Amino acid sequence: MTIKEAQEAVDHWIKQYGVRYFSELTNMACLTEEVGELARVIARTYGEQSFKAGEKPNLGEEMADVLWVLICLANQTGIDLTEELQKSFDKKTGRDKERHKNNPKLS
Repeated sequence: MTIKEAQEAVDHWIKQYGVRYFSELTNMACLTEEVGELARVIARTYGEQSFKAGEKPNLGEEMADVLWVLICLANQTGIDLTEELQKSFDKKTGRDKERHKNNPKLS
């Protein structure tokens, strides 16, 4: 699935099952919540914390939840994520193409 197809699929799902998009502010709060859930799984999987009884290492599920809400925000604000991601690649390449190669901390 391309990013464009993902944006279309989320939009279709929202219109078919979700009634309407939540407000941008609500979705921003939801995104923050989902990032927190992702952080919790990463802390328990790769950090010093351990899983509580009943918790599971659902890293992919939490990443997908973050992506879902981000796509909702993009859709409702008219953002083409494919175009914006390409701009980000271009910006990072222009700015950082030698920077990381020459960083002794990354050697």
